[in-house]
Amino acid sequence: MKLVRYVLLWMASLPLFITTTFAHASLVDATEPYRMIEKVSQITFDRMKSEQTEIQGNPDYLRTVVKEELLPYINTRYAAYKVLGPQLKKTTREQRNEFVDAFSHYLVASYAQVLTQYTDQDIRVEPPKPIPADRTIVSVRVEILDRQRPPIRLDFKLRLNKTTQEWQCFDMIAEGISMISTKQSEWSGQLRTEGVDVVIQNLKDLAAKPIRREDKANE
Repeated sequence: MKLVRYVLLWMASLPLFITTTFAHASLVDATEPYRMIEKVSQITFDRMKSEQTEIQGNPDYLRTVVKEELLPYINTRYAAYKVLGPQLKKTTREQRNEFVDAFSHYLVASYAQVLTQYTDQDIRVEPPKPIPADRTIVSVRVEILDRQRPPIRLDFKLRLNKTTQEWQCFDMIAEGISMISTKQSEWSGQLRTEGVDVVIQNLKDLAAKPIRREDKANE
């Protein structure tokens, strides 16, 4: 049960470990998905290690880390539209934009909360593989290595932007469970019966909750 709970907590951070600050952006080649995930993971975890004192004193600072190091490599609009599913056609442009914005803030808060568990985990990304010229979706396998638990295998799904030729993450699969599918199931009933505006407000409320260290959250 502990392992399942740990996996689900990591899953809360969809495309976890994946625009960086402008200083870092020049170091990351988003045209190569394998190396992109490896580099962004390295940058993020190095920052977590070097700023642990500030993070421990103010867990909400993790929102800044997520926004600066992870968010630009996540296609939040594409992911949000996938979550809306069939309900997307029933929304106005304004509602779609507001949903994407609320969903983005929800992701930032979710990632930040998950990262409160970080101590000194390592990441192992699978070696690059040839990508067929006509392929626009790829999966990159990542293992989270933790001394306290068995390795956790994650598969990140990335989509190619044909205009920029850059890859962005939009889903994560852990133990065969897709984050996008999970959120679709979680919110589909409410979207259908209460409408997108209610879900948007719920997302805003969830995103506004303070980030708390796991040990304090369980007190």
